[in-house]
Amino acid sequence: MARISVSRKERRVISRALDEWQAQGLLTSDQADSLRGSLEVQVLDWRRLARYALWVAIACTLLSISAVLADEWLVRLFERIFSASAWVKCLLFMIIAALCYWAGLSRKRRRPERTLTNEAMFFFGVVATAFAVAFLGEAVSTGSDHFSLLLLLAAVLYGLLGLWFPSTLVWVFSLLSLGSWFGAETGYLSGWGAYYLGMNMPLRFVFFGLALLLAGSWLFTRWQERRSFLAPTRAIGLLYLFIALWIMSIFGNYGDVESWERAGHLELLHWSVLFGLAAIAAIYHGLRYDDGMTRGFGLTFLFINLYTRFFEYFWDETHKAIFFGILAVSFWYLGSRAERIWRLEPLARLGGGLGNKSRSEM
Repeated sequence: MARISVSRKERRVISRALDEWQAQGLLTSDQADSLRGSLEVQVLDWRRLARYALWVAIACTLLSISAVLADEWLVRLFERIFSASAWVKCLLFMIIAALCYWAGLSRKRRRPERTLTNEAMFFFGVVATAFAVAFLGEAVSTGSDHFSLLLLLAAVLYGLLGLWFPSTLVWVFSLLSLGSWFGAETGYLSGWGAYYLGMNMPLRFVFFGLALLLAGSWLFTRWQERRSFLAPTRAIGLLYLFIALWIMSIFGNYGDVESWERAGHLELLHWSVLFGLAAIAAIYHGLRYDDGMTRGFGLTFLFINLYTRFFEYFWDETHKAIFFGILAVSFWYLGSRAERIWRLEPLARLGGGLGNKSRSEM
């Protein structure tokens, strides 16, 4: 039987469940002992520890660089470097980015299982690439405010590099740069006004998130070699979509504060309803197709919608003690339900393993 890694608390929950099932005659003593023996207590979540340690290492590296830059002779050296032309600075950061990507690829070939440290090297390459693109924009600048082209260039570079390596981290930065380009480009085309094609910025991102979600799902379900890119693409698409819908439910399709302040709750109600329907649709999709991502996004933003409406409609009219008391009770209920689901999770995993064992014995 395959061993299942569980925490100490999960082991206690499962052991009590096994005792209960054994007392009810659902399991024999040998079966219960066998299942207990398959539990392996995980003393420490090493994967999470590695992730946190790497982020701390990146932060310490940046602090170390800042401390080094405080040295007088290095300050003079960097003054010479940064007083150079924009082309020289662009070339310098391109070389740094290439070295970081090369180091990440070399580590990936030698140690493919070290995904976190490999991705950390790619992260430094991403930062250096951003500086290179910024200095390229300075070098070719004609005084125009059409800087969205630089964001598009960064999105294309990150996208090609992420698909080539492959690296989902670099791909995520490509999607973030693409969203930044979309916002800046539509702003530029509208003359930096509030509306473009009759839509304010949040409404534009509703359609952008939908397009990214549909295009990413279509592409990566067919491109099997890059199927691992499906989950981050869907997550970013859903994030764009639901955050934009949330903002729309508060501000509607208004382009200035004065128009929004004159609007009543009823004029914004249909955006709240649309936001709620989108969340319910995501929950239905998650339940229908056993998709944890859409179910999680739907539940999260459904509660965000409800709490936002609660603040909108009851903040002024309700005594603050009662207002926060209702919030406390509702969050207590949510927390208790979440704890119950969390306590049942190891049992579901154990049930799945038991079901697999039964099928293998048939």
